[in-house]
Amino acid sequence: MAKITFIGAGSFGFTRGLVRDILTFPLLRESTISLMDIDAERLEFIKTAVEKIIEEGKYPAKLEVTMDRKKALKGADAVICTILAGGVNIWRYDIEIPKKYGVDICVGDTRGPAGIFRALRTIPVMLDICKDIEEICPDAIFLNYTNPMSMLCRAMQKKTKLKVTGLCHSVQGTAEMLAKWIGAEMDEITYVCAGINHQAWFIEYKKNGVDAYPLIKKAILENEEIYKEEIVRNEMFLALGYYVTESSGHNSEYNWWFRKRHDLIEKYCLPGTGWNPGEYAYILKEYLKREDTWKDEIKKWLEKPVDLKRGHEYAAYIINAYLGGEPYVFNGNVPNENIITNLPYGACVEVPVLVNRRGFNYIHVGEIPPQCAALNNINIAVEEMAVEGALTGNPEMVYHAICYDPLTASVLSLKEIRQMVDEMFKKNKDYLPQFKNIKF
Repeated sequence: MAKITFIGAGSFGFTRGLVRDILTFPLLRESTISLMDIDAERLEFIKTAVEKIIEEGKYPAKLEVTMDRKKALKGADAVICTILAGGVNIWRYDIEIPKKYGVDICVGDTRGPAGIFRALRTIPVMLDICKDIEEICPDAIFLNYTNPMSMLCRAMQKKTKLKVTGLCHSVQGTAEMLAKWIGAEMDEITYVCAGINHQAWFIEYKKNGVDAYPLIKKAILENEEIYKEEIVRNEMFLALGYYVTESSGHNSEYNWWFRKRHDLIEKYCLPGTGWNPGEYAYILKEYLKREDTWKDEIKKWLEKPVDLKRGHEYAAYIINAYLGGEPYVFNGNVPNENIITNLPYGACVEVPVLVNRRGFNYIHVGEIPPQCAALNNINIAVEEMAVEGALTGNPEMVYHAICYDPLTASVLSLKEIRQMVDEMFKKNKDYLPQFKNIKF
């Protein structure tokens, strides 16, 4: 029987959905599900939810609930991580301080000054988890769902030999969205997607073996509803020729083109499009609302019958394949060992991966289009400096990373960036043990 451990199990939506998916596989239906979190109240809620899934599915699974991470890891075959280091009440300043300086952020969990400071808080915690896995269950696969995905995975892959990858639903979500736009079923679609997390590119997207990009372009240009559904990403596609993963809200932050002036935000980042990219701090506001309503939402979910149908998240399929089930191909975040030849060696890239009993087998991609590689390369440079700063406790490296962030650089001078970064360091001082030598 497999043991599958959730670190940060109090992330109710993720844990609930992933447990449901895992238990649908015959190979995994007798698994021990170990739930671990540092928040006792959230842990009790997710315990009740998982018990409900097991009961309604009539699964012979076992449930373990603990606040002791080492106990949760003992005997684990797979570890799934969905933590938030520091919580919403510190994350909010990652977004609110840059806004004061003119850097208008929508999501702020992946790149830019907000994503970088979130990484600085989270990397030490992730490395501690890796240390425990190396000691207790070194053969387990480690599946990370925590953002900022690229920077966390890069830090872990530099410092550990574990079988670790990062997972994001943006690849399969975007593939399904594009299929819907052209009236195709997913069994008609094949694609190759490669780049970096939240900025990977469908370098091939075919319907029944034929290039579907002309159909996608026609749909965007002739259907106003489709155009408005993802304005930022559609504009990027029309300009660059390849469709990018993750929502318009996220992608509006990762370049110079859409958020540097208020008139551009009004024109391209309309409310109602993907992740409401026009609304400053949209995701932060949603999370702050959930702080007040999450208990009521969970109670409502617990009152209804459970939908036991398997979802589309990668984790359950990966665990099933690793433990001897059908091999599975997914897009994962892994070190670039000449997988994408025009992106830096060793950088964290999001590429096709085959998982089987051997573990993660990376699939060679080759060069991606130069206009796509150019945008990836600048973001990789920022991420590499930020990770180095996090690992060494070097605040100058963090400052340099933010100097080259495309959105920040498009609106601030170097001195203004320095002031902003200093203020962010001061606000985060209690969460950054690696920066011991800074005088706040």
